[in-house]
Amino acid sequence: MNCQPNIKSLVYNCLNIDQLCLLCDEPARQAYPLCTACEGELPWLGDQCLRCALPLAMDGLVCSTCRRHAPAFKQVIATWEYGFPVDTLISRFKHNSQWPLGRLMAQLLGYALEHRYGEGLPRPDRLLPVPLARRRLRQRGFNQAAMLARWLARQLRLHSDESVLERTRDTPTQQALGARARRRNLRQAFALRPGADVEGLHLAVVDDVLTTGTTAQAIARLLRKSGARRVDIYCLARTPRPGQA
Repeated sequence: MNCQPNIKSLVYNCLNIDQLCLLCDEPARQAYPLCTACEGELPWLGDQCLRCALPLAMDGLVCSTCRRHAPAFKQVIATWEYGFPVDTLISRFKHNSQWPLGRLMAQLLGYALEHRYGEGLPRPDRLLPVPLARRRLRQRGFNQAAMLARWLARQLRLHSDESVLERTRDTPTQQALGARARRRNLRQAFALRPGADVEGLHLAVVDDVLTTGTTAQAIARLLRKSGARRVDIYCLARTPRPGQA
């Protein structure tokens, strides 16, 4: 059963140049439904860790966690810090089925990736959305990571492949858990689908938010052990350290 909604019909307004800003309802006057004033107010991710995109005080550094334990993924590409209003937009997309907001954020992430490709970031062979637990998929009716990956694939002329990864068991939501509890929660939670082959491929895993990086690390380790040449992480937002402004 395909639980994903008909994306094209749900976001048709985003393709209309004469559209209103999705944040303030003023004329957007751009190719996407966001006015320049609201765009300037978004918490764009600035100085960050070169590996995990953790917000830092200076650019060009690697955070202490990545220095101590190099992650299985090569690099995280994120557009914003996870703060207002992006946190609200992501929540409305995920929990209130407001798909045009997800489409808008995916489009802006796509522009950022196109810029990074122009600067030398290698283009991946495939985009792999983080699989959603079956129970949560039934409750929500769609996988937000799969929708983001499809939109990005269309914009970037890449291939989104939902046949590689599967979630082998339902796990409690990660949102209320600390880093150690998250690691325990995700032990053996992901696997390759039967017949999936990632040998020698450069893969980019797509998700909405990177918090502690536990999910990204678990999937990247699985893919690397299965023969993937490189794994990157693409996400909308990166959370700062607890207590970090």
